[in-house]
Amino acid sequence: MRTGFAISAAIALLASSVSVQAEPVTACTANRFCYCIGAGLQGAIDQNIAKIRERIAQQKTLGKAIGYLSVPLSTIGGSYMGLNIKVAEQSKKRIEARFGPGSVWILNPGAKGFALPDGARGPEYMLMWTKVLEGDGGLGKDFDFVYFAGPSDFARFFSLGGRGDMQKIEKYYGRVSRTDPELKKVDKAAFRNYYALRASVSFSYGSHDEWNIVRSINEKRREADKKTGLSTQLGVMFDGYPTAPALLETSVVPGNAYACDPVPK
Repeated sequence: MRTGFAISAAIALLASSVSVQAEPVTACTANRFCYCIGAGLQGAIDQNIAKIRERIAQQKTLGKAIGYLSVPLSTIGGSYMGLNIKVAEQSKKRIEARFGPGSVWILNPGAKGFALPDGARGPEYMLMWTKVLEGDGGLGKDFDFVYFAGPSDFARFFSLGGRGDMQKIEKYYGRVSRTDPELKKVDKAAFRNYYALRASVSFSYGSHDEWNIVRSINEKRREADKKTGLSTQLGVMFDGYPTAPALLETSVVPGNAYACDPVPK
């Protein structure tokens, strides 16, 4: 009888613990970007932030300019995470080669070692990357520029040349899906259409948040120094080209940035 009671008590305690871990809470950053996250993941997020900042600091001691790569990663709407991670790796190498690997280091959010525990979703990851981008004071002092991946970054991966591009993407899908069961779960037509027509940060929830985060950092830099603030803004590139001034100050529809109900004071 006592054994049965003990087991029941243990199950109840475990259920209570899981409930607490899963309970959603609102976490906000220095520049008031709020995310509805699982309460039990905050510790893992903080540990990752510390690890990422340490890696950035190591590169800064080498005198390198630090860039952040914003790129779609999740499997959604025909997109495939496995492929997106490869595009992110390829883009990091190409950007570093463009400026000189001895002068620039790109932080790639899709790199190994930055993953959160199972159960983490877009909001948990975006809380982590928002805090990394902003830094403690919200001025993004660890970074010099942000590169937003565009259509040409994905076109390079498929070796698209402006002729028969959709057929090339279909052939890639047919070839790779034979040995990649996860890719096979993605609809072939949706995959083709996504990578031919929408593959860029323009259709990414996380990248929409990152655009607004960068805009807020630059706004804060301008306000912090009225005389030279414009010249100290983060450099912003989209699809390999510098972004026009008006766009730097324009916000976009948020992706994962929303608070639980009610919004904290």
